[in-house]
Amino acid sequence: MEHFIKPFVDQISDDLGEKLLRDNYTENLWEMYSTTKKVTPQLVVETTMRAERRTPISRPFGSPYKFSDWDKLLFNPVHLKRLPTPTNTKIITKTVIGPAVEDPLEIEIPIIIAGMSYGGALSKKCKIALAKASKIAKTATNSGEAPLIMEEREAADKFILQYNRGGWAEEIDDLSKADMIEIQLGQGAQAGAPMRTPASQIDSEMRTIFKLDKGEDAVIHSRLPNVNSSNDFINLVNDLHAKLTVPIGLKIAATHYLEEELEIAVQAGIDFIAIDGVTAGTHGGPTILQDDMGLPTLPALVRTVEFLEEKGVKDKVSIIAGGGLITPGHFLKALALGADAVYTGTAALLALAHTEGLKATPWEPPTSLLLHSGRLKDELDVDKASNYLVNFLKSSIAEMKLAVKAMGKEDFKELNRDDLCSIDKELAERIGIDWVYN
Repeated sequence: MEHFIKPFVDQISDDLGEKLLRDNYTENLWEMYSTTKKVTPQLVVETTMRAERRTPISRPFGSPYKFSDWDKLLFNPVHLKRLPTPTNTKIITKTVIGPAVEDPLEIEIPIIIAGMSYGGALSKKCKIALAKASKIAKTATNSGEAPLIMEEREAADKFILQYNRGGWAEEIDDLSKADMIEIQLGQGAQAGAPMRTPASQIDSEMRTIFKLDKGEDAVIHSRLPNVNSSNDFINLVNDLHAKLTVPIGLKIAATHYLEEELEIAVQAGIDFIAIDGVTAGTHGGPTILQDDMGLPTLPALVRTVEFLEEKGVKDKVSIIAGGGLITPGHFLKALALGADAVYTGTAALLALAHTEGLKATPWEPPTSLLLHSGRLKDELDVDKASNYLVNFLKSSIAEMKLAVKAMGKEDFKELNRDDLCSIDKELAERIGIDWVYN
């Protein structure tokens, strides 16, 4: 066999080598390599997608670009300045969101499952798996921009319901079943742009849950229904506070107008702000919204903390940071910078899929088990998937505890900017932490 194969391979190699070495550049296969040094393979593929479809392309999981410099921040371990925490000391991880209200959200770990909607994004099985995992891990899960799904609510312990731009969660009967209300004006990967799920992608169950007529699209509008001014927003928050005793907060895409937006939110009396950076994930959305709009999570978080501190309301208004937070290091750095909790979405889905994703590969992506539009969504094992996510959350918290002990602390809430330094001098000066060469 080798006797026949070697001459064949040798001839092909020689022919290819001659073409690469002798052909003009415009006729040379090497031209593709040169092109992809200027235009990445991703941009080549997305350009051809636009040429094929004529409509905005929808990219899952958000922008591939890195905007937040989390890797330029480092924690400060101690040895003698302050001794590390004794080995057997129990590290406190509990956090409270909306401490000023009658019924604040109390969770045992500060990692919350981010808002990802049923139907427009995830399957019902996937949403139930997320909810079950949040209950076992003693944290909370978020409905996303969708109606209240009772199976999801029953599977969860602490449940955050989004008062959303689709108008699907406005009835007091639904709102009263939540442990926290998040008024969703936008998100990092889509800002406040309108989104639409075509009727052709809506099955009978989704149509019933969303109360849509046959042939009707599911539309997420650019604005909340009946909120057409800042005064309307203030009135909405006041109305919700009058009816409910749980925290009422706001989720927005991080924007350079951040302080002006927060000024109105504080006037309205919000109990928490969920700030979502441009690196946030999404089930799918136009690339211009993911790559070119909004602020990175890191500067958005720093500016939010500074604003609330200047207003003297940081102890009353909680902060949930989200958008591209994947690792235990990301989570803990956000807490040290002033967040009370973090949202994780992409990492939660990756953990959820784990070996379940092998049911799809190599012919389908793992997301085909998770998305409502996925061909294999019925094959997801809810119990296995939720257990994988619990493992991820527990593993992350265990790592974060080790880091806290190395810094000589006993409570996640004891972390602050003094526990950080940066390899970037300009970044250190802006955040208010030490530069490593100081």
